[in-house]
Amino acid sequence: VQLQASGGGLVQAGGSLRLSCAASGLTFSGYALGWFRQAPGAERDFVGAISWSAGKTYYADSVKGRFTISRDNAKNTVYLQMDSLEPEDTAVYYCAARWHYSGSAYSVNSMAFWGKGTLVTVSS
Repeated sequence: VQLQASGGGLVQAGGSLRLSCAASGLTFSGYALGWFRQAPGAERDFVGAISWSAGKTYYADSVKGRFTISRDNAKNTVYLQMDSLEPEDTAVYYCAARWHYSGSAYSVNSMAFWGKGTLVTVSS
């Protein structure tokens, strides 16, 4: 199983970025996909997720209304559209997968597979 996140970079506050996470080696449509982030010196935190069947989305309060998660099962890819970025959004962003989950409780320990992160830096 491989999850490859991409799309990070440097952006000014108020700007936008779209992250992608391409998956291989798994039945993509059967997995809930989550995004997490880790700022320097901090723990890895939940950002948002999309369920495996109905595609229901869940977000951390800190990004609700600014970030949008979507998935394309035909391309085995999950996306994180990030708008109105703030310096506090600076972190390494990770995608992760969890089999057949439709609930709202996502944690680092609950995810089965992880990709390598992509760095997002938001300048003020």
